[in-house]
Amino acid sequence: MNANAFSLQSLIRSDPATDPAFVFDGTPVSRAEFAAKIEQTAAWLAAQGIGKGDVVAVWLINRIEWLALLFAAARRGAIVAAVNTRYRSAEVAHLLQLSGAKLMVVEAAFRSIDFAAILADLAKDEVPALQKLAVVGAEAIPAQWPCVGFDAFDRSYPPTRPAQDDIDQPVLLYTTSGTTKGPKLVAHSQRTLASHAASVAKALRLDPQRHSLLAMLPFCGTFGMTSLLGFVAAGAAIHVLDAFEAAAALKILDQHRITHSFGSDEMFRRILALTDAPRPFPHLELCGYAAFQPGWRELAVEAEARGLPLFGLYGSSEVQALFAIARASDAFSDRIEGGGWPMSPDASVRVRDTETGELAAPGVSGEIEISAPSRFLGYFNNPDATRDAITADGFFRTGDLGRLRGDGSFVYETRAGDAMRLGGFLVGPGEIEDELKSHGGVADAQVVAVDLKGQARCVAFVIPTAEPPNQETLVSHLRERLAGYKVPARIYLVDAFPVTDSANGVKIQRARLRAMAMERIAAE
Repeated sequence: MNANAFSLQSLIRSDPATDPAFVFDGTPVSRAEFAAKIEQTAAWLAAQGIGKGDVVAVWLINRIEWLALLFAAARRGAIVAAVNTRYRSAEVAHLLQLSGAKLMVVEAAFRSIDFAAILADLAKDEVPALQKLAVVGAEAIPAQWPCVGFDAFDRSYPPTRPAQDDIDQPVLLYTTSGTTKGPKLVAHSQRTLASHAASVAKALRLDPQRHSLLAMLPFCGTFGMTSLLGFVAAGAAIHVLDAFEAAAALKILDQHRITHSFGSDEMFRRILALTDAPRPFPHLELCGYAAFQPGWRELAVEAEARGLPLFGLYGSSEVQALFAIARASDAFSDRIEGGGWPMSPDASVRVRDTETGELAAPGVSGEIEISAPSRFLGYFNNPDATRDAITADGFFRTGDLGRLRGDGSFVYETRAGDAMRLGGFLVGPGEIEDELKSHGGVADAQVVAVDLKGQARCVAFVIPTAEPPNQETLVSHLRERLAGYKVPARIYLVDAFPVTDSANGVKIQRARLRAMAMERIAAE
């Protein structure tokens, strides 16, 4: 197969019967118009001195300029570093340092985000590679760096010949969700992005005449970008939210007969909460969701009853989102779990026993390892971290725990760092959390492990209902239903859990919960 078949450009099909390609805030953009915008943006990048191997940081909401910059960078042989719009100064500085970006394309303003104020907190010597800002929506913003307006769509720049396609070089950098040392940058090539997009379109059997996507996840994360590229590859229409709002999502789902959407459990929960209609989405066929919050099983049951079909899935920045998804033929209890069937027929999933180091049999939990065409090139400018993440035979060590089902699918259970070794056994926190939530006085629960007098014990944080649970009754309830080593040593009532925003959704800060547990125990 010709290498160009794996370029980003190969995903764009000009077919009047399937236009528009995108609808942004009610404005349609055809495939021909999008292709023209890519050419205009490539010429604009050349005029800014961006060429092969240069990095452009893109700090934008979901807009057509974001996509044009990615595809144009591929034409120039350049690299896009995706910046989360929720980032603040330290996070932006870290990304610019790691990527070595020469140019940053930034919003003039969006809702309550003051991009200029965030940039004002950056010291120029922190990010020595950054030379210029390009502003979308204004000629300039107050900044320490020279500014130009992003006028690629409004002004003609001298056309430039595309760089010779090197589809196996980095073209897009995602940030990982981060550690105490700051996030790493996950590098993907045109081949990994385009081939996975084609796999998604084929596995979901997308029909450009019948199917459409509500894109409500940010483009700066793999969840938003991968789902979008899959529908681009299929030639299906894509309705884009600049940023998620439940009311706007509900309106598009209703008015445009949307068939597919992807998001977090909390997004779908908010959409459902806005309508009293018993089955408000008769055209929806598939909603792929990531369960970041407690109560996702209850949500899935309610959503199913109201005609919003949730499908569990699996992915990461390293192997891309939508790496695997459940099938409609799966039993409901299996369909709503994380994991599923790999999108690519060339993907391989195995599980390694964390105790013995041997490959685990179906049904036995261990670390998930993946080999697939969607696998990342490596961590950008970090060969040591890349080497640690890849096995000698080319499998990515995900750091996630799960088990094989034995039929070609797998189940994601939890992050390895979240699993608890209690009483000599590996325990997923969800098992204990579910039992806590089965008690009438518990609205929500999170469980973490701590070292208590030299022993690993679990501690529970509980959000109570209007009638808080009696602690003794709650402990008795757990002792009746769980092995003794799984019963929390402490149960603390809280109003809310600490959370953090990522490009792919709001996630509970389990590390912060562990610190809170130790602080409270120390104060006793």
